[in-house]
Amino acid sequence: MDDVSYLLSARAVRERAHQMLALGLADKLPHFRIDVAKLDAVADLVLDVTSKAYPDGQVPFHSRWRHFVVGGVDRWAMIADKVQWPDAAARARAEFDLAITSVLLDAGAGAAWRYHDAVSGTPIGRSEGLALASLDMFVSGAFSADPSDPLRADAAKLKQLAVGDLERGFQVGPENPLIGLEGRVELLQRLGAVVAATLDVFVSKDGPRPGGLFDQLAARAADGRIAAGAILEQVLLELGRIWPARIMLNGVSLGDCWRHPSLASSDGIGNLMPLHKLSQWLSYSLIEPLQRGGIEVADIDGLTGLAEYRNGGLFVDGGVLVLRDPADADCTHAVDAPLVVEWRALTVALLDRLATLVRQRTGRTPAQLPLAKILEGGTWAAGRKLAFERRPDGAPPLKVISDGTVF
Repeated sequence: MDDVSYLLSARAVRERAHQMLALGLADKLPHFRIDVAKLDAVADLVLDVTSKAYPDGQVPFHSRWRHFVVGGVDRWAMIADKVQWPDAAARARAEFDLAITSVLLDAGAGAAWRYHDAVSGTPIGRSEGLALASLDMFVSGAFSADPSDPLRADAAKLKQLAVGDLERGFQVGPENPLIGLEGRVELLQRLGAVVAATLDVFVSKDGPRPGGLFDQLAARAADGRIAAGAILEQVLLELGRIWPARIMLNGVSLGDCWRHPSLASSDGIGNLMPLHKLSQWLSYSLIEPLQRGGIEVADIDGLTGLAEYRNGGLFVDGGVLVLRDPADADCTHAVDAPLVVEWRALTVALLDRLATLVRQRTGRTPAQLPLAKILEGGTWAAGRKLAFERRPDGAPPLKVISDGTVF
């Protein structure tokens, strides 16, 4: 495996994150100290939150599909179950279209933004609000080039998407600002351009649409089975060009991959720390459409925990990660700042450790309780709970500048 292929993999995210954790446990990191003893209390909190949210113990995967369930009602299923799909693959393509566009719109919204849901009549913020806004846009045909077939996203329509379209769909205005609005629009425009330019991947069964990736993955499935890590590899390979140009290696953009001075390598990787948060979030969100499309997904733990502010906030607010300089909590940091890279990498590695503790307490194996379920049960909700207990607006413990393409 060459350096680029390695860095564009979940294996690299996990291995490099655990290298960072090892440095932290040896007290050799510049920004954080690690109090491993606090992990036990965090594990107890995660189990408590999980048992209250899923008292029957049937925890689903952490994915975008959870955010389409409001008040116990699955908004997407209510629509999709009534459609006369030609076959299972047709529904899977539509669900890929929805998942891909919705996840790309899912970077942090900021504390002020709310989506006023017409069904419930309530304002909903953050990821849940972003999910409903993107779902409503999708169902209305906002991403479709065919008025007679609204439940799709077409490359031609995505390329033409304007900031005003998203402002209307997400109810953005002076009194309801959305962080990274332009960055989100640019991501979808680039998505359309990449899909239109990669016909061998996205047009095997239909016109140019992100949902064509379902057919690409189905074709790669051996005996109807594909590993979760292979989903991420295809997402990074085929959609990697949509991300803003950042660090390049051998002419390839590495996406959500950053430098940290404490990491070292004797090969060409140097001090690079891959994280691929949105791409992994998308990969988790493609598992269920693949399963409904007849493809078995194996080795779900081949993906890693997500390096985002709820999981990361769980460890800061839970006392596992302690800032060496408390003043850093009051500063605003760029996403490529070593402090942020360090925080995110430690989050990934600590989620693995936390998962082990949770399984020990429940007597379940990784196959019975994969990381995707612990995240959902789980760490994300526990991180949010602590955030609201400590800060009235539920903001994360660290302030990070977001352009809508990372978190």
